Amino acid sequence: MNIEVTFGNSIPVAKLPVEFVERKGKGHPDTISDRAAEELSISLSQYYLKQFGRIFHHNVDKCVLVGGQAEAWFGGGRVTEPIQIILVGRAAGKVNGSEVPIEQIAQETTKNWIKRELRHLDVERDLTVCTKIRSGSVDLVKNFDSSDEIPLSNDTSFGVCYAPLSETERVVLEVERELNSERTKKEYPQIGEDIKVMGVRRKDSINLTIACAIVSSFVKDEAAYRESKEIVRDIALKVADKYANSSVSIQVNSADNFAKKLYYLTVTGTSAEHGDDGQVGRGNRANGLITPFRPMTLEATGGKNPINHTGKIYNVVASKIVASIISENPSIEQVSCYLVSQIGKPITEPQAVNVELFCPKDPILERRCKEIVEEKLQEMPTLWRELINRQHSLF
Repeated sequence: MNIEVTFGNSIPVAKLPVEFVERKGKGHPDTISDRAAEELSISLSQYYLKQFGRIFHHNVDKCVLVGGQAEAWFGGGRVTEPIQIILVGRAAGKVNGSEVPIEQIAQETTKNWIKRELRHLDVERDLTVCTKIRSGSVDLVKNFDSSDEIPLSNDTSFGVCYAPLSETERVVLEVERELNSERTKKEYPQIGEDIKVMGVRRKDSINLTIACAIVSSFVKDEAAYRESKEIVRDIALKVADKYANSSVSIQVNSADNFAKKLYYLTVTGTSAEHGDDGQVGRGNRANGLITPFRPMTLEATGGKNPINHTGKIYNVVASKIVASIISENPSIEQVSCYLVSQIGKPITEPQAVNVELFCPKDPILERRCKEIVEEKLQEMPTLWRELINRQHSLF
């Protein structure tokens, strides 16, 4: 195994004077695109398994969301032009002479999960789904099919992850999760799903800028809108108090201009209805955050096949590696893991793996880290089961 364990001598992120962290919530157009691609991959995988006993080649990781048009006003509103989701990729459309109903799978899958997750969007009226999915290239299909035991890498890609989360990262992640939780939506239905949280830490002070779509039918006037913003702020502050020792300030919908009657009002709870478009890979990384002060990959994880696309599975494996290292050695300030594959080689044999530790050099720890890497690499051929059961964060 080409495994290197190094000991970092730079300043850990949590001790830097400045840190930026972002998370796009489940109703953000980019996150919708990521989810649409991944849900289609899961449905295709489940169909292949049920009908043919194994998963066949597919990569449906190209998805674009074209925003619609809408008119929102206090107490109501309407979508005047639907949101369009365009699913693009490659998939086995015929197996052993049998046609795979890709179009039907894509339509049903997309509308079903959106109906569950975006409460105020009518999937029959406010959404159209378009598919442009073709068969895969001969070389990649044969590469996928060439080994049933140890899959061969679909691409030359890399995956990265780090641990533990910094205070700022944890606050940003948990604030968005709470605002989009079932509990919050039940109590405050005016809070839409399109929530973006940007955290900026300067020394020991964190500022959160929250963009939160407010559903127009639940706010009758400007006073109710102001109250909704305060509710969002109060919820976020309670979460921040739980996870942060630093002082935290919060601004909600800072683009509002009450003098000009400008508010973040939406009919459906997402800016996709009018204000924004989306695309796979432009949002959260595999750990659910966008962290420019950390190692990241531009690789999109959503929609890639779970069997041999290392652009997906190496990010999950890197997450497992760093979680195991920190679990066994909680005194380590920071650990990062980088893996790179080579197309056509077994996924369990990456070109190189680098584990970077921020702690005093320790030969015993170094040896144990290599053992952990080897253990997690050997688990990869069965990782697909966890992925199609949604056991890992991908965005």
